[in-house]
Amino acid sequence: MAGSRLWLSLLLAAAFAGPATALWPWPQYIQTSDWHYTISPHSFQFKYHVRSAAQSGCSVLDEAFQRYRNLLFGSESWQRVALTGEQQTLEKQSLVILVVTPGCEQLPSLESVENYTLTINNEQCFLLSETVWGALRGLETFSQLVWRSPEGTFFINKTEIEDFPRFPHRGLLLDTSRHYLPLPSILDTLDAMAYNKFNVFHWHLVDDSSFPYESFAFPELTRKGSYNPATHIYTAQDVKEVIEYARLRGIRVLAEFDTPGHTLSWGQALGVSGLLTPCYSGSQPSGTFGPVNPILNSTYEFMNTFFLEVSSVFPDFYLHLGGDEVDFACWKSNPDVQAFMKKKGFGNDFKQLESFYIQTLLDIVSAYGKGYVVWQEVFDNKVKVRPDTIIQVWREEVPVSYLKELALITEAGFRALLSAPWYLNRISYGPDWEDFYRVDPLSFEGSPEQKALVIGGEACMWGEYVDSTNLVPRLWPRAGAVAERLWSNKVVTDPDFAFKRLAHFRCELLRRGVQAQPLSVGYCEQEFEQI
Repeated sequence: MAGSRLWLSLLLAAAFAGPATALWPWPQYIQTSDWHYTISPHSFQFKYHVRSAAQSGCSVLDEAFQRYRNLLFGSESWQRVALTGEQQTLEKQSLVILVVTPGCEQLPSLESVENYTLTINNEQCFLLSETVWGALRGLETFSQLVWRSPEGTFFINKTEIEDFPRFPHRGLLLDTSRHYLPLPSILDTLDAMAYNKFNVFHWHLVDDSSFPYESFAFPELTRKGSYNPATHIYTAQDVKEVIEYARLRGIRVLAEFDTPGHTLSWGQALGVSGLLTPCYSGSQPSGTFGPVNPILNSTYEFMNTFFLEVSSVFPDFYLHLGGDEVDFACWKSNPDVQAFMKKKGFGNDFKQLESFYIQTLLDIVSAYGKGYVVWQEVFDNKVKVRPDTIIQVWREEVPVSYLKELALITEAGFRALLSAPWYLNRISYGPDWEDFYRVDPLSFEGSPEQKALVIGGEACMWGEYVDSTNLVPRLWPRAGAVAERLWSNKVVTDPDFAFKRLAHFRCELLRRGVQAQPLSVGYCEQEFEQI
């Protein structure tokens, strides 16, 4: 039944190839026609009712109504359209939104429900959702359905939509260590994420290059580890602003503090000999340093204090703890590390030493009531982790393909995220968005129970060659291909159908102020609009 309804929606899309069918991402079910209604910016209102809500207002919806009014109608002073006769009866003066479950002051979570139903017909213009998060997704769809004639009149077509995401975790990673991204760049990215129905901002805050996160427990991390402690840091207020800005758009903030590798900036700030492992050349220290030193009690005392702070600052249930690309060479060269391994009975298996460190760190984080996400090496190296650990797959072909990796992870009973084929920082000439679009996270060999453990994926924008000067056109609309793959039904795969809609959506992004790059030859009227 569901499949036949979907095919009907696709056939209708082909029949009515107008503004009403240029939605991105494509909904699970849509029935539309060329019958349309007028909307007067002067009189149109958003109205809502949250059942069983104790509070008189709803911050999430109040803020959203203001945003979408501005997106739809801009800041112009609109005059009431003089409509007479039949046209007057066809004017839509409000969108009524009913939210079943209150949650206006809460944070979105992995378990948040984002379903919604949108009905636009002769009798009503109505949006029904179980949660405010679903209402946000429905508002975005509604905003894309509204179109403007050359004469300046706003219309919306008769439409029925039932929609929900295919995966609960639809993320976008930004790397703010290799190149610092100013706060406005992050906030603008959150806006564009909401337009694409992404719901997780994976914030890769720190790395070898710099430590821009301002820690109140260890202020020297920023003072000595950032590029510039006066300009290239994220203060406590900045972090709060990002979290709240994301919350109002139904987006979770998943903060990543990657250890034991990728920590040179940590060591530079704290004194490398106090946190990082001294590397040896023969019997003498070489003067260089490697990963976090896993044999010192002081290491775990530091991590205990630091992650207590992080757990209080970032309210999402999950933290990303990294664990990737740990270079064992320095550990192997250090005689103290070798002696520690012998005492522990690890032999020459440095994966066991890595496992020792990560297990201790996970125990620390678990004690603060947090869950965690780790990169796939933690699983590959057979680190003993809790059954509820989420494993993120990022390697395409080493040691196995990402599809085989997903099969192995889910066979072991762990939940998985996919990002391997969605590295947006890798660019090529031509329509590379199609490669992202063709990926199906569930195309591996496995049981239905295994595939249910794949909870979604993430597009990644690593920062080696990306800063605020080129971030936006590299992200958009290419990231939109990943957004639709994670939201829409698995059968929505026609690249021609996708291209027409994505090209239209790119023009809409331009109208909204997002400098999205072109998909092909052509032009957008919005290139010349000033919003």
